[in-house]
Amino acid sequence: MFNKKPKTEEQFTPSDLTKLSDKGDKQVKKGQGILKRFSARRSSKELSRTQRWKRRGFWILLTLVILLFILWIISMIISQYGDLVISIERSARGKGITVSETDKLEDGVTILSAEKVAQVTNITYDWLPLNELDTENGSHNGKNYLAYTFYLQNNGTEKVDYTGELQIKGVSKSMDEAVRVMVYKNGKPAIYGKHQYKGTEPETDATAFASDTTIMSTSTEDFQPGDEDKYTIVSWVEGNDPECINDIMGGYIRMNMLFSIADEEEQTQ
Repeated sequence: MFNKKPKTEEQFTPSDLTKLSDKGDKQVKKGQGILKRFSARRSSKELSRTQRWKRRGFWILLTLVILLFILWIISMIISQYGDLVISIERSARGKGITVSETDKLEDGVTILSAEKVAQVTNITYDWLPLNELDTENGSHNGKNYLAYTFYLQNNGTEKVDYTGELQIKGVSKSMDEAVRVMVYKNGKPAIYGKHQYKGTEPETDATAFASDTTIMSTSTEDFQPGDEDKYTIVSWVEGNDPECINDIMGGYIRMNMLFSIADEEEQTQ
C-alpha cells in the first residue's frame, strides 16, 4: 500500500496580498467603466426625450399663437364692421355696381358699414322722428335706434337688373323676436318684423320677415348707367312687442344688405 502524501499548506506571502489587491482594483475599475457606459446611454435617452418634449412644446405654442391670431382677426373684422353692413356681390361689382353714403357716383365703393348704437333699450314706433329718418346721409342714429342712409349706384356702362336682400347675420338673446326694421327705398317705407313667437302669424304692425335669416328683399329692373336708388334702414326694439321682455336685454342683431345681379334667366323672361 502506498502512503498518501501529506498536504502541505501554501504560504500566503505579502506579495500575494498585493497581487490580489491589484486584481480587485482592476475589477472595480472595469465595473466603473460599465457603469459609466450605462450612465452615458441613460443620459442620451433622457436628452432625446427632453428634445422631443421641447419640439412638441414648440408646435403646441405655435398652434396657440396661430389660433389667437385668427381670433384677433375675427374680432378686428367684427369691430370694424358694425351691426349693419352693406356689400356688393362679386358679379355685381364686375358690372360696376357700387354703394355710397353720398349721391355722387365718384364716391362709390363696394362695402359700407353703419355706426353701432352704443346703448339700446326698447322704444316704440311713435317715438321715432319720422320726418327726419330719410333726410340725412350715412349714419344718423338716434337714442335707442339705428338709422343709416346710402345710395346704390350703377357706375358701369350697361343696364342691369339687380336684387337686394337684407339678411340676418347674427343674433343673441333672441333679440330678433322683438326687433322692427323699416326700409325706405326711394322715399317709400315698409316695416318688417319676425313672426309672432312660436306662431305663424305676422306681427300686426309689420310685414313678416321673409325667413328666419332674411328680413326682406327688393329688386330693380333696367338699372341704367348713372342711375341711383336711395335706401334708408332703421332698426329698433319695439316695446309693444309681446316678446320684448327683460331676457333680451343686452342682446344684438347683425344685418347685411347684399346686392347682386339678377339671374340671366330672369332677365330674359
